[in-house]
Amino acid sequence: MPRVIRFELVASDSRRAMEFYRDIFNWEFDEREHHGEYWPIRTGDDAEQGINGVLIRRTESRESAAILIGVTNLDESIGKVEANGGRIVLPKLRVPGVGYLAYGMDTEGNTFGMVQADAPAT
Repeated sequence: MPRVIRFELVASDSRRAMEFYRDIFNWEFDEREHHGEYWPIRTGDDAEQGINGVLIRRTESRESAAILIGVTNLDESIGKVEANGGRIVLPKLRVPGVGYLAYGMDTEGNTFGMVQADAPAT
C-alpha cells in the first residue's frame, strides 16, 4: 500500500518561511543542500513517528503545499489517477539520485506527488 513519504511546502520568500517554521516548530532546514530552490526540512528525531519534508520556491506550476506518495510503478499510478477522474499536472520526470516523479490533482483540486525510487535514475 503506497504511503506518504514526504511533504513539500512552497514559499515566495524562503528565508521568511524558514524563520516561521523554525520559530514555531523548531524545524531544521539544511541550507547547504539547496538544489537551486529546494531545502530539506528535518521535523524531528528519526526514531519518532513522523515524516520530513522540503521547502521549495513557489512557481507558477507549484503554488501550494503537497504530499509525496511512494509508489512502486509510477506509470501504473498515473493511469489510475486519470482513470479515477484526476489529472496529471506535471508529467513523469527523472530526478537524479531519487527516481521518477509526477504530480497529480485529485477530484477535489488537491495536488500530490508520486515518487518511484529507481536506482538507474541516478
